[in-house]
Amino acid sequence: MKAREFMDRAIRVALLLAFATCLGASAIDSFDFPDPEAAARYQRLLAEFRCPKCLNESLASSGAPIAVDLRRAVRRLMEEGESDAAIRAYLQQRYGDFVLYDPPLKASTWLLWFSPVLLLAVVVGLLVRAARRRAPAALSEVDSDRVRRLLDNS
Repeated sequence: MKAREFMDRAIRVALLLAFATCLGASAIDSFDFPDPEAAARYQRLLAEFRCPKCLNESLASSGAPIAVDLRRAVRRLMEEGESDAAIRAYLQQRYGDFVLYDPPLKASTWLLWFSPVLLLAVVVGLLVRAARRRAPAALSEVDSDRVRRLLDNS
């Protein structure tokens, strides 16, 4: 096989792979919605949920298989006429508070909600403690007299 034929074949294979990849990426969520409002609602709902597998990635942007399944579930629940609150409750009940970007305030999420405040309080406390350590100590009367005598003699 000549070098030219090999290069032509390699380019064709590369283009075919690139085309197949593009087709697969666009076919993840090719849902048809009856109106633009439903499509906007769907996208808004997906942005509210976190992928259970991917850390800090929404269902809308995740390519994980579980995210694909959850997008289909959201679509199915929308088709069944469920409200946004019912869809949130379904996903939360099934996957826990982790799937919500805005988890509810309850005993199991107190640390999540209040850890920034606690961390800030600890940092402020450490800064105050460090500032007190660096503050110069007051001189006693004996030391003050000694400093005055040394300054007067020089």
